[in-house]
Amino acid sequence: MSYLSIDEIQNYLASSFFNRTNDSKKASGRALGTFIEIITYYLLKSWGFHQNMSIETQLPEYGVPSLTHNVEFTLHKSEGCASVDISNLSKLTTSAIIKNFSLNNAGFIKASSKKVYCKGSSVIKNGALLGRDDNYFYVSYVDTMRKICFYSKLVNQPFAMVECKRVGKEGDSKGPQTIEKAKQGAYVARTVSALQKVKKETGEQLGVFFNTQGDIVCGDYYELLDKIINGALSEDIKKFILTVGVVSNHGNWFTADNKNKELEVLCQSYDWLLFLSDEGLTSFIRFILQNSECKKAFSHSYSIDDSTGKKNINIFTKSQISCEADRELTKYFNDNQAFILSWFNVLSPCSGTMDLLKAQLNKLGGE
Repeated sequence: MSYLSIDEIQNYLASSFFNRTNDSKKASGRALGTFIEIITYYLLKSWGFHQNMSIETQLPEYGVPSLTHNVEFTLHKSEGCASVDISNLSKLTTSAIIKNFSLNNAGFIKASSKKVYCKGSSVIKNGALLGRDDNYFYVSYVDTMRKICFYSKLVNQPFAMVECKRVGKEGDSKGPQTIEKAKQGAYVARTVSALQKVKKETGEQLGVFFNTQGDIVCGDYYELLDKIINGALSEDIKKFILTVGVVSNHGNWFTADNKNKELEVLCQSYDWLLFLSDEGLTSFIRFILQNSECKKAFSHSYSIDDSTGKKNINIFTKSQISCEADRELTKYFNDNQAFILSWFNVLSPCSGTMDLLKAQLNKLGGE
């Protein structure tokens, strides 16, 4: 099935999958936001950051740890990993993983028990928290391609965070939340890292941080950023976080000739701002609707169980997804890297490329 625009796809989703809801157009719009998160997750996974990722992290502000903000993804250095074969298991819980890997050491605080894998319902849980101690936290992931479950021992302090934003209505109209969502994302991006942004009257972007001796270090923001990523200042700065934003909309934030205020706000706040084009989003949704396993999982998630009259559980999200859909998406992103990267426009930094972003994340992750 071919669609010319994201508007046509949203209308199709509204009439075909959300026609039982009170506001089918609004419900389909929320689904588009979920698609952006799934795209971002599988892009990071295809880049090899599967074992570094935490999902829906409560990220503290730099200098004010009591204030936290939920972000879609954080990336952490991994200092340990092990796996277990699940091909003959009917289910796997976080408690079973903890027992299998003998993680109940001194100081380990166990998280609540959850199903990580259930063969009967064919559902996996990504980024399930197993527990934490003073310096690390432990998460599990299921690799449906190899039929294994592994855990990662992640350093508490992330080296990067990734946020996804989609706002606005169709065409040229703007919803009242557009600028507020932009400000919300900008605030988080500006407050979580030790490298802080300061502007001169001329608009020049400066970077400021306090070194380990408590002295102020100041300079051109992107020059300091480059030195930090390449290790020249690694001993001087602690709690640095590379901030990455992924945004998409119906043309309200970006045109070829003009960046609207909302997008300018985000460009000034994130270290990297990626714009997911409507062409990219429609390409992804076409794949979902044409792939039987992905369409089945998506359709199940937004339909009613006729036997109970209740809505089915959602098995098409970044953190909870059907095994079959996960396999199809993993293969699709691994096999179509160049095509998928073409979906993104790098809006900040000016000279940035997707390959450069990947290289920076690899360096920060310790590759």
